Amino acid sequence: MTHLKRKHRYLLSVLSGVLLVLSFPFTGSLTLVGFIALVPLLLVEASISNQNYRSRKVFLHAYITFFIYNVGATWWVYFASAEGAVMAFFANSLLMALVFYAFHLTKKYIGNKEGYIGLIIYWIAFEYFHYNWESSWPWLSLGNIFSILPSWVQWYSYTGVLGGSLWVLIINLLVFRTYQNVLFRNETWKVQTSIFYLAGTIFVIPLTISLISYFTYQEKSNPIEVVAVQPNIDPYEKWDFDVKGQVDELLNLAKKKVSPKTKLIVAPETALSGEFDQNGNKIHHSLNEADFHVSYMYHYLKEHQREMYNVPILVGASTYRVFNSKHSHASRPIGFDGQLFLENYNTSLLMYDDQLDYIHKSKLVPGVEKIPFSAQLPFLEDLSIDLGGTTGTLGIEKEPKIFEIEGLKIAPSICYESAFGEFIAEQCRKGAQLICIGTNDGWWQDTPGYRQHCSFASLRAIENRRSVVRSANTGTSCFVNQRGDILQPTEWWVPDVIKGNVNLNDEQSFYTMYGDVLGRSFAFVSVLLLLYTAVKWFRKLVSKT
Repeated sequence: MTHLKRKHRYLLSVLSGVLLVLSFPFTGSLTLVGFIALVPLLLVEASISNQNYRSRKVFLHAYITFFIYNVGATWWVYFASAEGAVMAFFANSLLMALVFYAFHLTKKYIGNKEGYIGLIIYWIAFEYFHYNWESSWPWLSLGNIFSILPSWVQWYSYTGVLGGSLWVLIINLLVFRTYQNVLFRNETWKVQTSIFYLAGTIFVIPLTISLISYFTYQEKSNPIEVVAVQPNIDPYEKWDFDVKGQVDELLNLAKKKVSPKTKLIVAPETALSGEFDQNGNKIHHSLNEADFHVSYMYHYLKEHQREMYNVPILVGASTYRVFNSKHSHASRPIGFDGQLFLENYNTSLLMYDDQLDYIHKSKLVPGVEKIPFSAQLPFLEDLSIDLGGTTGTLGIEKEPKIFEIEGLKIAPSICYESAFGEFIAEQCRKGAQLICIGTNDGWWQDTPGYRQHCSFASLRAIENRRSVVRSANTGTSCFVNQRGDILQPTEWWVPDVIKGNVNLNDEQSFYTMYGDVLGRSFAFVSVLLLLYTAVKWFRKLVSKT
């Protein structure tokens, strides 16, 4: 039986991390590499197990792999916040390494077969939990590597992104099994033919089904004309910049494309970054939802909206509300007596007829828009990262909401929310016929970050079979059809406006109706498997004493 030397174990751990980076969109975009990226790390684990080394060695090598993955695929976060990026790299790598460590322990105390099955269960459960807890960061889910190849994963309309993660994990394990048999069991490559056939079948069948679905899918013709605006305001300066000038830039761009047939104008996240008076002077960094409808700025916007055929405007805004009592964890006492409470929001604002509707962002960016676990540990609020505008934990909606105007039902998604498949699915389950994403990706400069974020819109389109309108403060704004194809993409750091017809759809896909069934199922099983592993470990510990 062959064992790996120490230096080889470290080299293989590094190799796995590099392969994961290369497989991810726009840090390599070598999607096929994802199907073998975990093989070197699995070989390291097998060698450590065969040599009966301490389990902590597995954790160390896994941490090396996933640290490289996190840094290599999301290094661009550093441009928004150096401290936040470093914290995210170390914390997320730790979580991934713990998942791999749990697989090793299950394999060690229950059995090899159970262990490898456990790796699949634990990893899918981890990705699901990572969508649904205080420090959510779903960016690096393995299924996201297919966001640049929508034709490969049309079946996400049944499984969501977790189905892609499952696909990647199974093939990685089968490829690993062949190398394990050759390296550690001295079998010949010829004997591995059956495993290669199985791996090939599992790769080809979902791919074939997807390609057939992609080329035969026909959208139901139900078009509306939509305009998406890209004002291209420097995100690091916009909070101190001339607010009226920003609004005028947005309106002037929209007027270039809007027509009597236009049904909706979409503008980016926090495009309304403050309020101005009749002299154009900034008078507040946010809009007061209680009285914005009587403000000068509102009437200024309405005047220009009338010039654009009164087309409804969906625009991102920084807003706030004042309450007589503490409304939520995000409420802060104000005034000398502390009897009033202020709550800030990152908001989707819909202006139509003489009405204003507000929907607040619910999936907040950890460290910037919310401080994880600060409800239990209030002092953590002091660690919030200031990117301009309001800081600290923002208020959120209690559940996903949608807008409805004249029979048109819209799922507004603000920036980070578009990375959460099940969240968007719930909006579509509530009747949304169209997904509108407003974002401000300029924090990351001209890096893979904004490109990755845009590509995720393709997955939301496929999962729910909904067209997507994406308005970014700067590149990439675009339309996405129900197959996930990106249409009319704008360039980086260029003011622009696009107009197109998008088809509405009110039919619900399997994923829209049931969400992350895979995630919920595997999460439940993972808890049972972890408990069983703990029992076996405890019994072995007792037997030794």
